[in-house]
Amino acid sequence: MEIKACDVNELRKKTGAGMMLCKKALEEANGVMEKAVEILRKKGIDTAMQKSGRATKEGTIVSYIHPGAKLGVLLEISCETDFVAKTNDFQSLAKDIAMHIAAANPLYVRREEIPPEVLEKEKEIFAFQLKEQKKPDNIIEKILPGKIDKYCAEICLMEQPFVKTPEVSINNILTERIAKLGENIIIRRFIRFKLGE
Repeated sequence: MEIKACDVNELRKKTGAGMMLCKKALEEANGVMEKAVEILRKKGIDTAMQKSGRATKEGTIVSYIHPGAKLGVLLEISCETDFVAKTNDFQSLAKDIAMHIAAANPLYVRREEIPPEVLEKEKEIFAFQLKEQKKPDNIIEKILPGKIDKYCAEICLMEQPFVKTPEVSINNILTERIAKLGENIIIRRFIRFKLGE
């Protein structure tokens, strides 16, 4: 059964779950919205969304050094309690995300962190490229938002497809782990070091 994007968006608005999680739930529910909501609830995704506002004062700083020792990452990831911070699930999540950062080279954790001047510069570059392709101004105005959206998704960690399972975003991985561990989890910050840069 083909799942429509509008149904995925509707389920996403109702539950707050990520797009891929919504799509999978709709596929499992054969397109029935109420059943898809129930599937997400059973997986604890709705409770994960409710936990997103809770304070995260514990956590860990994890390092990842790529074989060959020419690339490394330091990542700060937070949760609510020291108990969860010490679990294998939380630690393996932190290591997986650090490894992903090394491989995918995101520039920001989330879209809101991108400075407006960076977006403006990209917009100028995209507009110039489209003019070079002889696109009319009215068409350029329609294409630009999609190009900027795609650019943001490529450079923001939370929106990137996870390198181990590309059909799922980092945001979805985090949501699933919040549901499993029962605590809010936040990726605070990271820094990626490459020898010679």
